Amino acid sequence: MPDDLTIRPTAKFLKAGVVVTALVFLGLEIAYFAYWRGIETLTLLPLVVPLIFVWPLARWLRWRSTRAIISGDRLRYESGLAGKSTRTIQLTKLQDVRVDQGLFDRMFNIGDISLETSGETSRLTIPKVDRPQQVADELLNRSHPGTTAAAP
Repeated sequence: MPDDLTIRPTAKFLKAGVVVTALVFLGLEIAYFAYWRGIETLTLLPLVVPLIFVWPLARWLRWRSTRAIISGDRLRYESGLAGKSTRTIQLTKLQDVRVDQGLFDRMFNIGDISLETSGETSRLTIPKVDRPQQVADELLNRSHPGTTAAAP
């Protein structure tokens, strides 16, 4: 039996956002202490500028609170931090796995994975996953043991 597999949204943009935020923070702090220090209307700027880190922190919390875990013959999709939503799907009922990628997504090898099961009308979409086609193939392989996904 294969090991458990955890699928999370990509952290690529989260990391890039932290770097950009840190550069903006440093730029504003340097500009304040080098050029703007004497301006009365900007006296609180060094205290307010760290608030720009709220955006990457919120993104990180959303990233940490969303995951799909494949364990045995079940896929469990969890999302939410304070309130949690969990959906469990039997892999044997998995009928369709779709990968959606826009141009920007293809450049970074990320995409949305949509799952459809027998007997249900709604799809489960796991957003912005790294290497989505490989993950989709692994899902299909685990849903129907003994078969392999077709190579591209």
